[in-house]
Amino acid sequence: MKQKFIKIHPSDNVLVALEKLESGTEIQWNGTAFLLKESVKAKHKFAQQDLMQGDRIFMYGGVVGKANQSITRGEALTVDNVSHETEDFGNRNQDLLWEKPDVSQFKGRTFKGYHRSDGQVGTANYWVVIPLVFCENRNVSVLKDAFLEELGFVAPNKYKNYVRKLVTRYQREGTEQDSIALEEEQINVSPIFEQVDGIKFLTHQGGCGGIRQDSEALCALIAGYLNNPNVAGGTILSLGCQNAQIAVLEDALNTLNPDFDKPLYILEQQREGTEEALLVKAIHQTFEGLMEANKATRQPAPLDKLTIGLECGGSDGFSGISANPAVGHVSDILATLGGKTILAEFPELCGVEQQLINRCTNDTIANKFIHLMKTYSAAAVAVGSGFEMNPSPGNIKDGLITDAMKSAGAAKKGGSSPITDVLDYAEYARKPGLHLLCTPGNDVESTTALAGSGANIILFTTGLGTPTGNPVAPVIKIASNSKLAKRMPDIIDVDTGVIITGEKSIPQMGEELMEFIIDVASGKRKTKAQLLNQDDFIPWKRGISL
Repeated sequence: MKQKFIKIHPSDNVLVALEKLESGTEIQWNGTAFLLKESVKAKHKFAQQDLMQGDRIFMYGGVVGKANQSITRGEALTVDNVSHETEDFGNRNQDLLWEKPDVSQFKGRTFKGYHRSDGQVGTANYWVVIPLVFCENRNVSVLKDAFLEELGFVAPNKYKNYVRKLVTRYQREGTEQDSIALEEEQINVSPIFEQVDGIKFLTHQGGCGGIRQDSEALCALIAGYLNNPNVAGGTILSLGCQNAQIAVLEDALNTLNPDFDKPLYILEQQREGTEEALLVKAIHQTFEGLMEANKATRQPAPLDKLTIGLECGGSDGFSGISANPAVGHVSDILATLGGKTILAEFPELCGVEQQLINRCTNDTIANKFIHLMKTYSAAAVAVGSGFEMNPSPGNIKDGLITDAMKSAGAAKKGGSSPITDVLDYAEYARKPGLHLLCTPGNDVESTTALAGSGANIILFTTGLGTPTGNPVAPVIKIASNSKLAKRMPDIIDVDTGVIITGEKSIPQMGEELMEFIIDVASGKRKTKAQLLNQDDFIPWKRGISL
């Protein structure tokens, strides 16, 4: 018989509907039975016991809210009768006892990647073109138009051809009447540089006009992208007078990797003179860099050379039950094998701080996490906000009615392994094991930061559907439910809805996901985000714009 609801943790006092449950449905649990007071939508929660006003709501074994009023057994939890509530957190107070997963099927396995001189291994081989300041965005766009089609990295834009047909009809008939079908043309793209996966042209709105810390953080982020093993080299465009000076980028890169030896060309428009002089030089140098990058070939590498970013967006009430725990199992497998994983989005760790603090391998790491969390929270409060305002309308509609409830599920992406390091924004992951990275909950700001901290693959779970990708790190999109996977097959790579239906276990799904990762890392399979050229890049502006 198909399970209709679930209790996630033995100490929870609420149950989660796995499908829509009508009012009057009999709920049998632990030898007792009661009737639902009202209909409960799939992904939403209902009280397992009577709750008094002020009582705490427990899910995933922790506090995720409190009752604003009396809630009777069988009554649905809503934004009206429940509000955000978390437990206090402090110093590390217990050692982690971790049971490693069985990794026998992955021991000795390899992926085919691009070996860099510093020991890192890329899952892709990209060239990046990045401006130091928004004033250079137009020049980056000109370079993009000049390079991509000519070098065979993208097919001609089918929508341009569609517009061209409309123009022809208008010029011939003077009016537009019947619609024209969009024709799917079979166009074979043949890159000139076969060992280069593409040129990524990144633009942003930073580099000047804000506080100096924003420009320093931007330069540290760009340094991280240049150092990312998926990047073969880069072209940097500078105006000359901006806050994000070339010297700041060079210092950040030298601090990150004193032995950095990838081809890197930095051009300054105010020094080069005319725009044409700048662009011709940039094109010539970039072409030379691509010839050098094309010399690299994929070679076998052990799985401990993987650095996996852990991200979620458009989460729903199933995310913490299916997709996130499956990703958490992958994180534990990688930690056991000696690889690296990075869990981001600090606002979505609100309420599980003490659990994470106790998983830190030493007090120094734990205290850094405490400091970053409290500083971030205080900054949000100072501008009239707070972590409790994190859930989006979509999150709430699909069952995540408090930030603590959302966070408790989101943290499952980090599995149960020890936390070996805590990173501030734009710091680079260096130690084997799980890292915590300070980023916003914003999907693109967070994925942008993960690649800047060295992720060569990003796992992105979603319950509602989010068309997010990254320019240099392949993003594997994982659906928490099968309805989403069927409705948006163009953006979803893996469906973990089979966990909800009971067809597969979390470890089984995690192992399947590992096999998918190995294929992507080896270049055998492209992610949907790669196929759609979803190259989202938004640096986090941490300070106040002046």
